[in-house]
This record gives sequence, structure tokens and C-alpha cells, in this order.
Amino acid sequence: MSDMRDQGLRHHAGGWKRVTLKTVAVLFVLGVAGVVLLAAVGGESPSLDGGTGEGAEPAPLVDPSEIRRIVPRDAIPALDEPSFEAVGDIDWLAAREPVIEVQIDGDARAYPLQILTWHEIVNDVVDGTPVAVTFCPLCNTAVAFERPSIDGETTTFGTSGRLYNSNLVMYDRATESYWPQATGQAVTGPATGQQLERIPAQIVSWADFRDAFPGGKVLSRDTGHSRSYGTNPYPGYDDVDNPPFLFEGEVDGRLAAVERVLGVQSEDEVVAFPYFRLQKAADGEFATVNTKVGEEPTLILWKPGVTSALDGTEIATSKDVGAAAAFDRDLDGRTLKFEVRDDRIVDTATSSAWNVFGRAVSGPLEGQQLSSADAFDTFWFDWAAFHPGTLVWPGE
Repeated sequence: MSDMRDQGLRHHAGGWKRVTLKTVAVLFVLGVAGVVLLAAVGGESPSLDGGTGEGAEPAPLVDPSEIRRIVPRDAIPALDEPSFEAVGDIDWLAAREPVIEVQIDGDARAYPLQILTWHEIVNDVVDGTPVAVTFCPLCNTAVAFERPSIDGETTTFGTSGRLYNSNLVMYDRATESYWPQATGQAVTGPATGQQLERIPAQIVSWADFRDAFPGGKVLSRDTGHSRSYGTNPYPGYDDVDNPPFLFEGEVDGRLAAVERVLGVQSEDEVVAFPYFRLQKAADGEFATVNTKVGEEPTLILWKPGVTSALDGTEIATSKDVGAAAAFDRDLDGRTLKFEVRDDRIVDTATSSAWNVFGRAVSGPLEGQQLSSADAFDTFWFDWAAFHPGTLVWPGE
């Protein structure tokens, strides 16, 4: 399959070609009705102009006809009053299960994908910062945003029931503007043109989160909704030979449509790092890629041991797809280089050991933290649709 991937699998370039039983299953899941909790959570947040005063609404940034209505608004219910459990109390997550890690000033939280596949948005407050932690199963994108203040009130986000490039379209409850998750920019409605601030988020294994943040918090399955948490409502969706659901654009033929990539962007360059090439570059357990994205020295990490949330019926026993992350290699005025040594990630300057969260865990730099790069996991078709000028990392 690797050779076929390098050839680009151009027979998928026509986009959505056929309706299958899996498509029917996806439609059923998207149609699951839910009750939406409308309680807003307070806190300091950046202020956006809601545009709710007099005057014409801004012109949309995309053709509204391309924002496809699939199910009613809030049929997939966002979590507005999430509850959490202590790491030490969790007995319902398998070691390799994927969770979204978000950490602000020591407040570390894990959002299991076994829950997010059913709800897609969690409106939360992390260390006093109002956040929206989001996951789009159809694009495999996990992105966290700071929830802004619109017209003086901190808003929450819900699921619009619509897709753009098969990507989750959120709406804010202050202005009802539409925000594709992949960009975090409002494309229709009074807030059109406004940009949400991204907060670093990684998909990692439950074991890695548990070991790195023993005092962390985990989103509870006590959500107020009856869902089959732990099961995958989209079985087989990430089969590399399948076309993406409800994507009608032309898939960039350089990679297969649902190839996993880590998309990384700087001010002047955008690069996709395919998972299968990162796996090939691995030395033992880890892959370390010292590169630049534009002018920014960047470290790309990959390791196995994370199951897919979109493969088998049970997430805990699904195939191992690994996890990737990107960090700035500049630290305290010097540019570090990294390698794998004795199954550890080390920097060549001090031989300090680092974990998958970009933190030095031993050696002279112990306790130092690399800054996260502007990056997130996604499927290739979605990354290329929103970033048509993207480069593709060729491997090592």
C-alpha cells in the first residue's frame, strides 16, 4: 500500500463517487437527535465585533450553496456543561485509545475521542480560559479555540448540522455565524471575517496523557446524553481506499483522500506530513524530523501506540495509526536538533530527553517546554481543500 500511496492513488481524484452502506451508517449517526444545553460559561476572552448593530451583514467569504445542510442544527449535541474525572479514577479507557490533550498553565485535560465522535464540540473553561475543543470525525481534525466575547458576552459554539468541504461547521450562539472548524474563521453571518484564536491541542494515547499528567482531568462519560461511548459510529471510514463522505471537490491526487497527515503552517508556508512517511522515518519507536516550515525551525514527532477512532467498531481494539505533533525547535536563543537515541527523543546539544508533548523530562534542560507549532491532524482531502497551495513532505 505504501507504493500505491506514493503514486497518489489518482483514481480517487473525482471526489465522492459512490454511496455505500458505510455512507448510510454515517447519515444515521449524523441524524441522532440530542438536547442542547444553552448555558454559557463566563471568563475572560478575546472580544470580537458581533456586527449586530445597524448596517448590512458582511458578504459571505464562501458560496453559501457549498455549505451543505445534512441534519438539523444541534442534532449532534455539543457539551456545554462538561464534567471531569481525575486521571487516577479512570478505568474505562484503554492505554492506546486516542484523547485530545489541551493544557494551559498546568491545567491539563484529556477529551477522549470515544466521546467527541458523538458530540464534536465541548465548551469548557481551562485555567480560566473559555475554550471550545472540537473534533470532526469526517475529517479527523481535532482543534481547540479560545471562545471569544461577542458584544460583551462570552459565546458558546454548537453544531450547525452543515458541512463545508465535508468539515464540521460550527455556529456561535451570539450571532449564529458559521465557522468551519478547519479554519476557525467565520464565513457567513454577522461575524464574517473574524478569526478565532487557536489553542494547542494534540491527539495522543491515553497512556501518554496519563503518564505525563497524573494530576490531569478527563472528560467524563456522564454527559447527560445516552450514547454508546467506546464504539465507533463510523466503522471503516478511514480505509485509505474509500472516498471521503459528502466531499464533492476534486481530491488533490498527490495522496489518497483519507491519508492521515499532520498539517503544519507558518506565515509563509504550509506543509503536510503524511503519517505513513513519518512511520517509515522512525528509528525504533519514534520518528524525529528536523525541518523548517517557511523560515521556522520545526520538529515533527511521530510514535506508534494510538488507535484510530474511525476504524473498527470498538475504538480500543482498532488499528494502530500512531500520533504526530509539531514544535518550534528554537529555545532560549538557540535552535535545537533532535534524534532518537536508545529509544528516547534527545536533543543533540545537551542529550536531554523529551516526551511527545515537547517537554524535557531529564537532563540539563529538564522542565523546559518547546512551543507548539501551528499544526493539527487531518485527512489529506480536507487539508488540501482548505490549503490548496500546500507542500507535501517527501520523506527521508
